[in-house]
Amino acid sequence: MPPLRLRIDGATFRDPHNREITLHGINVAGDTKYPAHPDIPSHVKDGFFSTADSATFVDRPFSVAEAHTHFARLKRWGYNTIRYIFTWEAVEHAGPGQYDEEFCQHTIQLLRVAKTYGFYIFMDPHQDVWSRFTGGSGAPMWTIYACGFDPEKFHVTQAALVQNTWPDPVNFPKMVWATNYQRLACQTIFTFFFAGKEFAPKCVIDGKNIQDWLQDHFVAACGHLARRIHEAGDLHGDVVIGYESVNEPNNGFIGHPDLSRIPKNQNLRKDTCPTAFQAILTGAGRAIEMETYAFGSFGPYKSGTQLVDPHGNQAWLDPTVWDDSKYGWKRADSWKLGECIWAQHGMWDPKTDELLMPQYFLQHPHTGKKMDIDYFLNNNFLTYYRKYKNAIRSVWPEAIMLMQPQPFEVPPRIKGTKDDDNNMIFASHFYDGITLIMKKWNKLWNVDVLGILRGKYASPAFALKIGETAIRNCFKDQLTTVRQEGLENMGVHPCIYTEIGIPYDMDDAYAYRTGDYSSQAAAIDANMFAVEGSGAAGFTWWLYTASNSHFWGDNWNGEDLSIFCTEDRPLPPPASIEPGQTEGASLDPSSASYSSSRSESNRPVTPGSLQKTLTNSDRMSHASSSSPKDSQTQFSRSRSGDAAGFRAAEAYVRPHPELTHGTITSHGFDLKTCRFHVRLTAPSPTTTDHPTEVFLPAFHFPKDKTNVVVSGGKWEISVRVVGGEAEQQVFRWWHGAGEQGCEITGVKRKGGTLAILGEEEEGWLGGYWGKGCEVM
Repeated sequence: MPPLRLRIDGATFRDPHNREITLHGINVAGDTKYPAHPDIPSHVKDGFFSTADSATFVDRPFSVAEAHTHFARLKRWGYNTIRYIFTWEAVEHAGPGQYDEEFCQHTIQLLRVAKTYGFYIFMDPHQDVWSRFTGGSGAPMWTIYACGFDPEKFHVTQAALVQNTWPDPVNFPKMVWATNYQRLACQTIFTFFFAGKEFAPKCVIDGKNIQDWLQDHFVAACGHLARRIHEAGDLHGDVVIGYESVNEPNNGFIGHPDLSRIPKNQNLRKDTCPTAFQAILTGAGRAIEMETYAFGSFGPYKSGTQLVDPHGNQAWLDPTVWDDSKYGWKRADSWKLGECIWAQHGMWDPKTDELLMPQYFLQHPHTGKKMDIDYFLNNNFLTYYRKYKNAIRSVWPEAIMLMQPQPFEVPPRIKGTKDDDNNMIFASHFYDGITLIMKKWNKLWNVDVLGILRGKYASPAFALKIGETAIRNCFKDQLTTVRQEGLENMGVHPCIYTEIGIPYDMDDAYAYRTGDYSSQAAAIDANMFAVEGSGAAGFTWWLYTASNSHFWGDNWNGEDLSIFCTEDRPLPPPASIEPGQTEGASLDPSSASYSSSRSESNRPVTPGSLQKTLTNSDRMSHASSSSPKDSQTQFSRSRSGDAAGFRAAEAYVRPHPELTHGTITSHGFDLKTCRFHVRLTAPSPTTTDHPTEVFLPAFHFPKDKTNVVVSGGKWEISVRVVGGEAEQQVFRWWHGAGEQGCEITGVKRKGGTLAILGEEEEGWLGGYWGKGCEVM
């Protein structure tokens, strides 16, 4: 058997020639969160419920016919790794045990195309707040019925806030989808999934407690897809390197300190913010006055109150209407439909609406042990993880497992135990919550969120970081801490950040009206700087969405994090100026999405400032006011016919080590000075055929305008073609043993603006790009 393309060596990855591999990756793709046939993104009402069982995810994340276009594009941009998103619903939407074989084969075909481009891929069984039908993505609708809920009553009871059922989906509140983790449906279902045997013993279906029933179906569905991939014979080990455990596991009610109060650690408070018991009451049809919150510059604040009146409707299935025989399962007599399951377990009295056990979820009902997040991760989560790992490894024993605990929490203490698996990755997530929720890059201040969570400061006021340099270093320190916690608690394993990203619709979509993506570029660069400085073995950026538009973003809950959009422009060609010097003129406004950081002032958008910025104001295409049905504007295409799609690309199309002879001690890219450095320690001189290799984008580093300083040896800058479609500029370096270093200086540039052209000008721009200018 040939050696695997990638293997784990302690905290690093190695290729068959023992070179260190740095994973520079992207999540593919946002489109996979909702079905393709019919196409029902989160803002579409028609068919949302009626097609739940029949809707297919074939052609997600994109069709086989389009695959080369997308994979070649990502390869040109320097990505070598893909976190391949799929959902439980995509595999098993029709009913328990009914697998969509066409989707499995579609996935195999896409993986084979990805293989031709040399990607490393790990499979991510993705979920957000459980399911599309509870406001996110992941599980099929029949799982919600199995849990005793009626998803068509979620809106009126606020058991979940779902954009598809919102009266006006265009005005669905930003980021409110994530509050579903603190609403009845999600909190109940996640409690069932991870701790049903402890807290819901009456919930038995097909002879199993709901915990085992849900877990067994989910794990079997993931295992089925893995089996089909393995049976293909040419994917495991060649392109698919492993499987992630599950995206962002949630503890539900487990460890809730007091059901009558909002927990202090519930940092996301937006719109209506019920206590757990208030959510239970409205789910049972009661009218409740609850607090509302808004999110300001310094976090959430109480904005008022709101009456939530379900008018007697319940979130629970009506047994006079619902029949379990629809899906063929058998519910135990101990589980009565039409009644709140928590009332059935004695937590509250529906006759008096009195909360009898406010700390019902705080202690293990049999052992009396305190059940907090730490207990959840070291017990309930690990129990699930072992079941999932065993299922995947039974199909492919060499599979690398990516353990992803709950983000921002201390990972499980498995160091030195049987769970301390040599073939495992610590997968974590990081988002700058202030930028994500406020949808604004603030270079003036930010907060060390992880430091607050870890009790680093006597007062939260000391966690405030002032100035862009302090903010960037704060991000880096947080990521470094996450990696170090993994080493201390899980043992020596590679750490990769499988999600990290920024919103593009910042400042009320200012960039879409002006072409000025400087805020986005500054935010991306700050996060990339943090990853590079953290010492992690890699990352997969969130996100690439093939169907992204300025109006609907990623077509999911108002999020807009995709690095790609067909309504944006390609990078300009390399400039003919001296290395290390600043370009004298702004970039061509008709072709550049590049712009220097406008965060120097964070100036407000006013009619006066817009008049200075917009050169064709009467002809601008304002995506934020365009038709929801068709927000596509006519834009340029590269000489290969590839859609343009860059936005703030100067920050994410960046140099990075790919294959290093030896071990990296540090590396990073300074966008402002256009300098890249790498330091390494080599056990021996490089061989002729296997030098150190660095992806070196021609946009930043025109071949004849780049300075290279090395500690020794010889080097070259060359272009390689990958997959017959994608050209990459690569720095190859043959060096000696011991401590080595190199510094590469490219072209500094001033910013410009992107004028949005009309249809009659598109041909000229296409001709301009047809004159030998390759989009890298």
